[in-house]
Amino acid sequence: MTPDEIEAALQTAFNRCETARCPLTEIQKQILLQVVGQIKGNLNSGVLDHANPLDELTTEELQAFLRFVKGQEEQNLSWKAQLLNDWLHDNNSGEVQFIRDRYGLQWLNRIEAHHFHKFFSEDRWRLKVGDRIEVCNALWEWVQDDGPCRREWFPCIVIQIKEVRHSDYSSTNCIVRFNNGAEYEIQGMYEWNRYNWRLMQM
Repeated sequence: MTPDEIEAALQTAFNRCETARCPLTEIQKQILLQVVGQIKGNLNSGVLDHANPLDELTTEELQAFLRFVKGQEEQNLSWKAQLLNDWLHDNNSGEVQFIRDRYGLQWLNRIEAHHFHKFFSEDRWRLKVGDRIEVCNALWEWVQDDGPCRREWFPCIVIQIKEVRHSDYSSTNCIVRFNNGAEYEIQGMYEWNRYNWRLMQM
């Protein structure tokens, strides 16, 4: 469905609401039409905006949700698995029960690790086995901004993380697997190679 078709469908819905004697307010209509207009603008400019689902939360909901995610991450637990288990067993999810009641599974499935970037500082985020990232070719070859070898990004998945302790410092090494099956160990993942990887944006 194109944005024009969506806009036409909205106009039809507005008319049906009026016919059923439950019309939308002008503000409600404008909000809906603005969203379609933004989609149109992004498509016309060639930019496909993958909206951050977290932006759909109210301020209070966002704060509660981020507290929940941080708490689960600090215990090395998967926040998403915890929510899904609660829902599967019909358990109350406490202060984040609103996710199930108001937003549902489809919204939850849209959330990717990169959506948290604007809310968590880069050095706070820690990778887990199974995370999808992109790594830069600067890890294994000399690259220059104006040279023949430029920076390229390659998708891969984290398959192992190890903390390496030395007498006076510690570092984190990470083994990743590329789509072709090749594996590569990145040393100093957070310490000196932080600028050579990024969370994958779907």
